[in-house]
Amino acid sequence: MKDKAIKSVVNDYWKAYQKVVPKGMHTQSKAETYTVEGYNSLFRHFLARLRRKYSKNTDRLKEAVTMLMLKRNNQLSIIR
Repeated sequence: MKDKAIKSVVNDYWKAYQKVVPKGMHTQSKAETYTVEGYNSLFRHFLARLRRKYSKNTDRLKEAVTMLMLKRNNQLSIIR
C-alpha cells in the first residue's frame, strides 16, 4: 500500500492549529468536523477503554472499535 500524502486538514477554530498546520492545507469549519465528533462521542460512550487516559494495547483497541462498528451496522449478531 502506498503512503498517501496529507492534502488538507480540517478542524475547529482553536487558534493553536493555525500555528501548526500550514496555511494552504488548513480549513477551519465546524460543518466539516461534526461527524467526526459524533463518532468520537459514540466510541467514548460504548468503549470504556477510550475514557481512560491511556489504552494499553492498540491491537485490542482496533478489535474493540471493529466489533462496535460491526454491531452498529448489524453485521455482528453474537452480541445483543
